[in-house]
Amino acid sequence: MIKTIKKAYSIFFIAALVGVTASCQPDETDSGNGLDGNADASFTITPSTASPNRFRLEASNSNYLSSKWIVDGVPNTGYLGLPKDIFLPDAGDYVITHTVIGKGGVATSLSKDVTIAVSDPIAGNIVRDGKFPNGKGIWEVLNISPSGASWTFATGSATIKGTGSNQQGIYQSFEVVAGKQYAVDMRVQGSGATNTWFEVYVSTKPPVQGSDYSGNGEADKRISLNTWAGCGNSPFDGKLSEISCSGTGSRVTFSQSGTVYLVIKSGGENLGTTGITISNVEFRGVVE
Repeated sequence: MIKTIKKAYSIFFIAALVGVTASCQPDETDSGNGLDGNADASFTITPSTASPNRFRLEASNSNYLSSKWIVDGVPNTGYLGLPKDIFLPDAGDYVITHTVIGKGGVATSLSKDVTIAVSDPIAGNIVRDGKFPNGKGIWEVLNISPSGASWTFATGSATIKGTGSNQQGIYQSFEVVAGKQYAVDMRVQGSGATNTWFEVYVSTKPPVQGSDYSGNGEADKRISLNTWAGCGNSPFDGKLSEISCSGTGSRVTFSQSGTVYLVIKSGGENLGTTGITISNVEFRGVVE
C-alpha cells in the first residue's frame, strides 16, 4: 500500500522561508508497519542563498528502514535522513517525492512541488522538446535501415523497437560556444536487449537520410549501451551517463563555435519486449 500526500510550494514562497524549517506530516498512519505507526516521509526543502536553482532536501526523521528521493521522475537513493542537494537548472514545475519503507515493506510517500522561474544562465538545457511535451515536436527521424526498426513518440517519451540488426535514429541541431564544457544525458529504460547498440553522438557532422551515422569518428560517440560491452543486457532504468559502457563520456568541449548535431540511434537483433525508451534528454553547460 502506498499513501501519497502532496503539498504545493512555489520557489517564491520557499525563498521567503530561507532559514525556516517547515515540513508536512501525513494525515494518517499505516497500521502494522512495525514502527509504532511512525513511518514518516515528511521532509523540508531549503533554497540555497547562492543560487535560485539549488535546494537542499532533508528528511524530518530517520524512523524507517530505507528511503528514496524521486526528483522530476528520476529515482535517487536516500540514506536515513541524510540531506540531499539538488540542482534544477531549467525553468518549469518539478515534483519532489520522498518515499520511506517501514517494516513489512509498507511504503509512505510525500510529494512537494517546486516552481523554477528562470533557467540557469550556464546550465539551462539547450535541447528543445527534450521532455517530449508534445510527442515528436522538433525532433527529426533519421532513416538508416529501410525497415525493421522505428521510433514512436508519446507525451513525455520516445521509444525505439527493432529486430534483425536494423536501426533508426532521431536528431536535432543547436549552437555551441567554443571552449565551453557541455554534458549530454537522458533517462533510458528497457527490459533488456540482445546483440543491441544504443548510441548518442554529438558532432559537427550533419546526418544524411538513408545512411548510417558515426559523426566524424568514434570520438563523437559520447555515451551508449552496448550488449557486447556489458550494458543493456538486463532490465535498466536510469541516467544513460551512469549506465553507459561505451563511448568517450558525457562531457564535451568544442574548439569552434557553431552548429552541432545531437543524434540518438539504436538497433540490433532484439531491443527487448518493451524496446528502449528515452525521456529528459539534456545537453547543457557544466556547472561545477
